[in-house]
Amino acid sequence: MNVGQLAPDAPPTVTSARARHQVEVAPTVAPGFQGETAGPARGESPGRQTGETPSVTPSVWDAVSGVIRGRRSNLRVDPQRPISAELIGRLLELGCWAPNHKRTHPWRFAVVTGAGRARLGETAAAGLTALGLGDPALLEKTRQKYLRAPVVIVVGSTAHPQPHLHRENHDAVAAGVQNILLGATALGLASFWSTGAPAEVPEVKRLVGLQPQDEIVAFIYLGWPLEEAPPAQRSAPVVTLIDS
Repeated sequence: MNVGQLAPDAPPTVTSARARHQVEVAPTVAPGFQGETAGPARGESPGRQTGETPSVTPSVWDAVSGVIRGRRSNLRVDPQRPISAELIGRLLELGCWAPNHKRTHPWRFAVVTGAGRARLGETAAAGLTALGLGDPALLEKTRQKYLRAPVVIVVGSTAHPQPHLHRENHDAVAAGVQNILLGATALGLASFWSTGAPAEVPEVKRLVGLQPQDEIVAFIYLGWPLEEAPPAQRSAPVVTLIDS
């Protein structure tokens, strides 16, 4: 299944495994914002708009910060309750709005549902065996793990011949993963970001339409929550201030 099949009008469009680098991103305007009128003039620092503090609409700040703080890794989901292709397409579109140096558009997505989840598990287990990771308990866990949620999105980052841009591609995709997780939270979905040894298995990369030199950044489990994840705590930021 490709992104074009999931949401024909969604900006990220992958036409085939061979043409998967043909990605189109349509411009959109974030809800609640009216172009230039929502902030300071172009080239003007937000902090200088009023002299000291930026102009922020409280409701927007509360909504954004609430979703960020409310996101939790949660696999307590109903594995049988489907998620519509329309919702998945909306989440993938958000993933393409992460910062992206040089506009390389490195995001690649594979949406795994139904029997495809078992196929992903079998492929990963076979690949781990080939890599010498043949512990029976690990292999059985790998075969079953993707069945825990109705949808698994495999998020890949395309390789770049320049090492610094290769790293930046990975970073852009990781930022896109966070966008997807936050979007899922806003839609009432539970999510869980996983990687692990299957991300290095060549057969898994091939299954999800990636090249050997590409990287798998995330296996995102999505589902409708059966219960809420417990509250979490975060430590205060560790900051080094350099002002002179």
